[in-house]
Amino acid sequence: MAVPPVIALDVMGGDGGPAVVVAAAEIAHERYPKLTYRLYGDEAAIRGQLGRAPRVAANATIVHSPDVILGTDKPSAAVRRARTTSMGMGIAAVKAGEAQAMVSAGNTGALMAMAKLTLRTMPGIDRPALAALLPTLKNDSVVLDLGANVECDTENLVQFAVMGAAFARTVLGVERPRVALLNIGEEELKGTEELKLAAALLRAADLPMTFAGFVEGDKIGAGDIDVIVTDGFTGNVALKTAEGTGRLVSGLLAQSFRSSWLTSLGYLLSRGALRALARHLDPNAHNGAVFLGLNGLVVKSHGGATVRGMAHAIGVAHDLVAGDIARRIASDLDNFREHRPVVAANDGHDATAA
Repeated sequence: MAVPPVIALDVMGGDGGPAVVVAAAEIAHERYPKLTYRLYGDEAAIRGQLGRAPRVAANATIVHSPDVILGTDKPSAAVRRARTTSMGMGIAAVKAGEAQAMVSAGNTGALMAMAKLTLRTMPGIDRPALAALLPTLKNDSVVLDLGANVECDTENLVQFAVMGAAFARTVLGVERPRVALLNIGEEELKGTEELKLAAALLRAADLPMTFAGFVEGDKIGAGDIDVIVTDGFTGNVALKTAEGTGRLVSGLLAQSFRSSWLTSLGYLLSRGALRALARHLDPNAHNGAVFLGLNGLVVKSHGGATVRGMAHAIGVAHDLVAGDIARRIASDLDNFREHRPVVAANDGHDATAA
């Protein structure tokens, strides 16, 4: 980019607050030396951390915010206080063009409500979607929506597919992402009418993706699909189930290795592989969900993210800005609308869901 990207940081958000966010910004700056920051939060608390973060200190503007959104705050109440909070002021900086993206580890509901109200949706997008990376046996996959929309119609799913493919091209570097709709089966006759019509449209459309049809939940981890598209209710359940399964496997392995001296010996022999597995499943290595479809970039970090995890979220924001994802999405949507396929209501398939 001709102008160094500016990232607004909600320094007060998340469990770790200023200590984690400022340290993460320092790590991110090592990887992206042209980054500059706008730090929103309590000025005294921020300055107290800058002595350990010389790169941030030299490339940041501190903007004092007198108020903070707590994890217990209701979104409606948070929106009313947005103008004086570190979260709300950071989003406002994106709208004003003072920053190209904003990153927060704060209250997800409040962040979503503020972002939608302040930035609004892009032309051609009915609803924004929350997208994130999920580890698989191969490379990471993009999953959306993860909770922004409980119910979705055909148009929403098609728009999510377009945005998810743009995300995969930008962050994963996949030139022509493989896209699939999450369903109860891979057969074309299965699923709701909304899913089947969305599949028919994506199958017939000329988009920079390879539409792979439907994918079942047990195939997500195989890594054969780059972008998995679903409604927010199903996507959130799938994400939490995957995270819980990862913890279950780790817990069972730990119990097994402690069960006898022989299994403890087995642990010593295999601990290198087990550490590699733990790193691959670590949520911090995939941290940084994005609200796609807004007139501005907002990245959500896990509230309990480590310094490394928060740095990864900042890196996601940088990559999306550098890759000009908003232009990619707008271009793909314009192309789809201009050459929208004519598809029958059931595309000639049995309309019975299994």
